[in-house]
Amino acid sequence: MQLFDVYPLMDVTIARGKGCRVWDKEGTEYLDLYGGHAVISVGHCHPHYIEAMTRQLEALGFYSNSVQNPLQREFAQRLGKACGYEDYQLFLVNSGAEANENALKLASFHNGRKRILSLEKAFHGRTSLAVEATANPKIIAPVNANGHVTYLPLNDIEPWKAELEKEDVCACIVECIQGVGGIRMVEASFLQQLQALCKAHGTVLVCDEIQCGYGRSGKFFAHQHLGVRPDMITVAKGICNGFPMSAVLISPEFKPVYGQLGTTFGGNHLACAGAIAVLDIMEQEHLVENAAEVGTYLMNALREANLPHVVEVRGRGLMIGIELDIPYKEPRQRLVTEQHCFTGCSGTNVLRLLPPLCLSRQEADSFVGKLREVLTP
Repeated sequence: MQLFDVYPLMDVTIARGKGCRVWDKEGTEYLDLYGGHAVISVGHCHPHYIEAMTRQLEALGFYSNSVQNPLQREFAQRLGKACGYEDYQLFLVNSGAEANENALKLASFHNGRKRILSLEKAFHGRTSLAVEATANPKIIAPVNANGHVTYLPLNDIEPWKAELEKEDVCACIVECIQGVGGIRMVEASFLQQLQALCKAHGTVLVCDEIQCGYGRSGKFFAHQHLGVRPDMITVAKGICNGFPMSAVLISPEFKPVYGQLGTTFGGNHLACAGAIAVLDIMEQEHLVENAAEVGTYLMNALREANLPHVVEVRGRGLMIGIELDIPYKEPRQRLVTEQHCFTGCSGTNVLRLLPPLCLSRQEADSFVGKLREVLTP
């Protein structure tokens, strides 16, 4: 049997990692400014994370959600305290798409409506309703195109106001920093007005923090830069540093009804042990603060370097977009093959940086030098 070929793969096999570095099977070292697509939050192979996962696996790797799991309650309490949402409720699932699916489903149960408003260039996942809320017709199959979603422009409140006044919108879902969309930034005034409109019209505001959350922006959640408190928050990626896990944070006004939501693997013992270890490391090593400090340092260094082909550097914390006046494909490939450095990408001409939150200033300087080498004629 062969693998179903869905990704164009780089000709590199990663064999091990440590911190912000990975090594291929031949032993070549790479600087990781991609973090496995924002998943590696506390660094590759952190010893505390490994110890916590190993200890839990030796005791119990999995049992169903039909019995008590004290690790779920411990994680919920720890997460609430870390992010400032101690009064919210937590539903644990497995992937970002699944978190968004359940948030939108719960919103529809709450107000009985069907329509969703989403941003142009949004990305919310690849399953059912999550993919319909994703503004990319190439990945929306006919079975998913049910007319539930209207895409509206970023930072222009008037079209959103007009749609909300129809009184049939179930939820508005917003990435506060659009990742796949090219590191496009939501403005505070826009999101504050949108929140007020949602409250006025009985619409649920969902902030998709799957990529921009969990400390990446320099605050625990990116929306915390913008002065809002959404009805629901979805998280995944860095929540468990590579082990599949995601969650929906749900405001107190939503009351659970048995049977509406459910999950087999969500919040399993091993996932919760890893997620608690991630919070331990983030707190002990001040990684949210490091993301703010080193992210600002790196963005300033990139701007001051006056690199050829760089049109704009934008982002928050360690979620950074480098817009080029040429396609990203060749520079990104050369970063890998010549400079031994991984980055992400967006659209056709944006290099996307999503490194582990433990990135150092020295590693940031190293990246600027590597980028200079591939962009300078």
